[in-house]
Amino acid sequence: MFTLDFDRFQRRGYPEAVFCPGKSVEQVRAIAHAWADKARDADSPLGTVLFTRASAQQLDALGQELDSPFIDHTAGLAAWPAEPPTTTGGRVTVVCAGTSDLPVAREAAHTARYLGREVTEIVDVGVAGLHRILSRVEDLRSAEVIVVVAGMDAALVPVVAGLVSCPLVAVPTSVGYGAAFEGVSALLSMLNSCAPGVGVVNIDNGYGAGHLAAQIAAPRSHHA
Repeated sequence: MFTLDFDRFQRRGYPEAVFCPGKSVEQVRAIAHAWADKARDADSPLGTVLFTRASAQQLDALGQELDSPFIDHTAGLAAWPAEPPTTTGGRVTVVCAGTSDLPVAREAAHTARYLGREVTEIVDVGVAGLHRILSRVEDLRSAEVIVVVAGMDAALVPVVAGLVSCPLVAVPTSVGYGAAFEGVSALLSMLNSCAPGVGVVNIDNGYGAGHLAAQIAAPRSHHA
């Protein structure tokens, strides 16, 4: 029924991720069961398996199937084993424009954390109150890479990019009114950013942003 990538951690140094939308609760449960069985019998570590964009029912099933997984209902994410790996590399800072963007921002933060990076989260600092992000400039400048999560006009992206020298990964969210077109407006705004050094991932793709940021901030030996 499914083929799990048990060798991803050994091959790439990063864990497997299971995208949960479109899967039934029983399918997610069966995947978790298969992973736990393999982890007990494997000759080499499998790394942490992530379950992303999971529903409340799927998260409940994972909590029953796995031994004390990490679960964040806001992010719709589960991780097992629950303890993140030892922190290496540079700091990833995840910046979230509004509380409505928090599920995507949390997904990005947890992904980077379970890929072994130290993560700082800066929440609810959208440009409608510009003083909020300006008060965190020193925190921004201590990062190796910054993930900015924003919907609506996505104006936070060029503001942050103009304050720092590190790369920035921009994540448009589907947050906004009708003319936001479920994130397309934010996506186009980010792609047209006047600030250099900005890369853009797909709408609501916190996992992809966290993964890319973790790779950018990896120890130099990983880039060799």
